[in-house]
Amino acid sequence: MRTGLLCPLALLFLLGQTTGNLEPLVPGPSSSSFLDSVFVSNFISGLSSNDSFTPSPGSESQSLSNFTGFEDDHGTCHCSVTLPDTTFPVQRVERLEFTAHVLSQKFEKELSKVREYVQLISVYEKKLSNLTVRVEIMEKDTISYTELDFELIKIEVKEMEKLIIQLKDNFVGSTTIVDQLEVEIRNMSLLVEQLETLDKNNVLAIRQEILALKNRLKECEASKGENVTVSPPPPAPGSCGHGGVVNISKPTIVQLNWRGFSFKFGAWGRDYSPQQPNGGLYWVAPLNTDGRYLEYYRLYNTLDDLLLYINAREYRITYGQGSGTAVYNNYMYVNMYTSRNIAKINLNDSRVEVTQTLPDAAYNNRFSYANVDWQDIDLAVDENGLWVIYATEASTGNMVISKLNDTTLTVLDTWYTKQYKPSVSNAFMVCGVLYATRTLNTREEEIFYYYDTNTGREGSLNVVMPKMRERVQSINYHPFDQKLFVYNDGYLLNYDLIFNKEPK
Repeated sequence: MRTGLLCPLALLFLLGQTTGNLEPLVPGPSSSSFLDSVFVSNFISGLSSNDSFTPSPGSESQSLSNFTGFEDDHGTCHCSVTLPDTTFPVQRVERLEFTAHVLSQKFEKELSKVREYVQLISVYEKKLSNLTVRVEIMEKDTISYTELDFELIKIEVKEMEKLIIQLKDNFVGSTTIVDQLEVEIRNMSLLVEQLETLDKNNVLAIRQEILALKNRLKECEASKGENVTVSPPPPAPGSCGHGGVVNISKPTIVQLNWRGFSFKFGAWGRDYSPQQPNGGLYWVAPLNTDGRYLEYYRLYNTLDDLLLYINAREYRITYGQGSGTAVYNNYMYVNMYTSRNIAKINLNDSRVEVTQTLPDAAYNNRFSYANVDWQDIDLAVDENGLWVIYATEASTGNMVISKLNDTTLTVLDTWYTKQYKPSVSNAFMVCGVLYATRTLNTREEEIFYYYDTNTGREGSLNVVMPKMRERVQSINYHPFDQKLFVYNDGYLLNYDLIFNKEPK
């Protein structure tokens, strides 16, 4: 047998398998000797039995692109066959895989956007819900926002100016009250002009004040020229020449607190200084949304600045707790976080000047007010100075009143009441008398209890106090204005106190 036949036969065999037709490639007996035929047959049979490749019936001969072979010096055949990768599209699969990866990244990006949009929609739904509640409250009010026309308001103010001039010329007797009304009407006219220029959404409080002034003008006009006994004017600002609180006005809604509707807990008021009783600035101190942590507060030089959102000074502290904040003589007094300590803060630089422990005071929600957490220690201001209202374990939760030295924060004197503090919704001090409130319903509070530190007497009252929202978070009294500054579920309210004109 000739070894040179091996290489071509192997190539022919592979070519035959590729084309699916092996028979023509096997040489017959006529083309070679019998040994050659047997060798070729055995060779092909051996190769066929070891090869697992089964060609498809429709394969083409072009599946073998090229092949080379040679016989070395020892007569061994060496073959090299190149098979093109046309049966499986590897490059296309790679491109498809890359495209799928790119599409997956784009999908994840769009999905993250959808998640962000869902969160934004949830936030806007809450805002719309809050706005709906506020609109419903406004619709229930006696003054409609459709009536808030500046031209109409200016006409009404001018009419009052004319009427007050006529009253002043024709009034019989003392004109003290008339002069006071004239000054208030002029101030009202200036404020309306400012509101018209800067903010057309803050005139509700002005409308209410105009109605109150109109009623007072009618009373003056009714008594003009008649020999009737004119009721004495209210007690002088900062004076205790009266018989205590006997009634209260309807609330004046000043505005929503500067941090927004979600900040339902906090306090606000006006600084009172005996040296400058009418020169105090206004302060607003909303708590964080947890209803516990006092972190930011703002100061305004005038009520007009507060109404118009101008000239505000904002400060940050990191230690206040609860809504029992008070301001006296240019210092803010707060309960320090997670303690029974009281801090004295300089309003000019927000620096703590004094801290003092309130002896035996319960704290951290042990005896807070009803419906209001973290107000175990409630600071208050009246004509006599700085007070603190709290409870102790020894008092079994009943209210304790202590007079404080506003410089050192030491306790000067203490009184113990029989009123359980957690049953009280809030409290305030006027001329050394504690007045406590309780909730009647979602629209009314009641001043139902008093304790007079001057005499040691306590008793009950029945003074209904309308409110705008369900919960009252804090009440602060200003001796010169003789007003209550109430923080009502995020809204800033004012009330005028009405006193018994006969001293006790």
